[in-house]
Amino acid sequence: MRTLASLALFLAAWAAALPAAAQTWPARPVRIVVPVATGGIADYYSRFIGAKLTETFGQGVVAENRPGGGGNIGADIVAKAPPDGHTLLMGFIGPNAVNQFLFEKMPFDSNKDFAPVAMVIEAEGLLAVHPSLPVKTVAELIAYARANPGKLSYVSGGVGTASHLAGEMFKSMTRTFIVHIPYRGNAPAVTDLIGGQAHLAFATLPTIIPHVRAGKLRGVAVIGTQRSAAAPQLPTIAESGVPGFAVNNWIGLFAPAGTPPDIVRRLNTEVMRIMQLPEVARRMEVEGERHTPNTPEQFAQFVRDDAAKWAKVVKAAGLKAE
Repeated sequence: MRTLASLALFLAAWAAALPAAAQTWPARPVRIVVPVATGGIADYYSRFIGAKLTETFGQGVVAENRPGGGGNIGADIVAKAPPDGHTLLMGFIGPNAVNQFLFEKMPFDSNKDFAPVAMVIEAEGLLAVHPSLPVKTVAELIAYARANPGKLSYVSGGVGTASHLAGEMFKSMTRTFIVHIPYRGNAPAVTDLIGGQAHLAFATLPTIIPHVRAGKLRGVAVIGTQRSAAAPQLPTIAESGVPGFAVNNWIGLFAPAGTPPDIVRRLNTEVMRIMQLPEVARRMEVEGERHTPNTPEQFAQFVRDDAAKWAKVVKAAGLKAE
């Protein structure tokens, strides 16, 4: 009886301690691991949200770029971190949805090793080409690629990124052979595209639209389901002769699996507040981004649905990580 009573007291104390532990969080600086290079949307929002959370929590919340492996290197750090809310991941389509179908071996389980916290944004994408390429429309690009198999190349933010998946889907649906050149993030990929080291890219609109507006690249088409207010003159790839083509990128905050639910909910509440700020709304309108308020449960369902969609695409196209 004494043993049972002691166990009951222990369990009661443990249960009571959980909210108390969360109330004292964060007890030290928090890091947001960004599994891509600096300069892209994941990097921007990690730093912006981190700065706002620092103001709220009174503890530093800093972004740490750990690119490589299609996002797997940075994601693995968070998957194996203590689930105490002090190490977070700015995840995206690659490590959190599609890499499990692309890579023969994964260092973590995308479905079990993370606690979804909050969807941050969905970002529209753009097909753009180097000005030296003599194409202005999707039809002209397809014709040129078919006439020059293997001579064109496209850059991406890495294996498993939306920019990679868009390129492979385009090749599969148009029966063209275009060489893939992966980078550790969209920003360095676009930099080399501008420098003429490749011919085209399917990049997030915020990353590439400033260079299109400056005349350094030529916009050809939007890669999502609808035209973008940020580039209303450009058609979608689907309406340009490739029906059914649509790729949207997204980023979202994750914690290690087992992170106390009250910490997850507090983070979600703060991220939702930050994403409603007027300065965020202005940026999203100009750069082709959108945010829909969401709960951790809704974000988790979104990730599951996205993974299921891409599993079919990867299998049908026979995609594998290089």
